[in-house]
Amino acid sequence: MRMIALLLTTFVALSHVGIMILEMFYWDHPVGRQIFNMTPELSASSAILAANQGLYNGFLAAGLVWGLVTGRRDLKVFFLACVVAAGVYGGLTAKMSILYTQGLQGLPALLALLAVLAARPGRVRPHL
Repeated sequence: MRMIALLLTTFVALSHVGIMILEMFYWDHPVGRQIFNMTPELSASSAILAANQGLYNGFLAAGLVWGLVTGRRDLKVFFLACVVAAGVYGGLTAKMSILYTQGLQGLPALLALLAVLAARPGRVRPHL
């Protein structure tokens, strides 16, 4: 179960790195406009907001990487719970199509969170 938790958490972290890059650097670009089905005017007018969202996604990815590198279960649980909460909030408060895109973020995070919680913690080694 620990391997599944590790793989799912890594997937969620890498997904958020990709989302960060997309929102911060490709929002007002033909790639971003095609992915989000936006006009050039809409992508230009919302680019700063998207970059801010991208930065937050980068923080989520950084927190997950921190948890993965240090092996700290509490960090993984906290940041995965944040991703799940963001997915639920986005699905409930935005237009219906966001429910599907947020679901692609929230569902893997929920599965990773459940796997992290189900995995037996590793042996704790005292720091010398």
